[in-house]
Amino acid sequence: MDALRTKRLGPGDREAARAVFAVMAQAFAEEARPLPDDYVDALLQSDAFWVLAAFADKSIIGGLTAHTLPLTRSPSAELFIYDLAVHQDHRRRGVGRRLILDVRDAARAANLGDVVLAADQEDTYALEFYRAQGGAAALATIFTFTPE
Repeated sequence: MDALRTKRLGPGDREAARAVFAVMAQAFAEEARPLPDDYVDALLQSDAFWVLAAFADKSIIGGLTAHTLPLTRSPSAELFIYDLAVHQDHRRRGVGRRLILDVRDAARAANLGDVVLAADQEDTYALEFYRAQGGAAALATIFTFTPE
């Protein structure tokens, strides 16, 4: 594989963010409609929203999105990884591991506390992957409420 690098995207990285979102939609077999430019720009301008892109040379081959969550028990915050995906042609080559390592380093540099994420119990590959990265599993049930 070509040289792997990651970058936290920010203002001015609209097309790179779109490429990360496209990798995620493909990896999760989800339909994704094009996001308006102003919406993507607002995401990238928010310090609370993170997009980390994985590059092999100039091609985006994976990425993750995360959200800074302010805590109420102390004047601190944690980072919640919402999605992590690697293009199918680049899986099992250390891309996901690199994304996890780099986002943990970036969170530490930003003085954030824990980095947390949720994984479906049925997704045994993801569970094994996160455990192999040093993640400690915590049993929880996530509820979804749809506005009526």
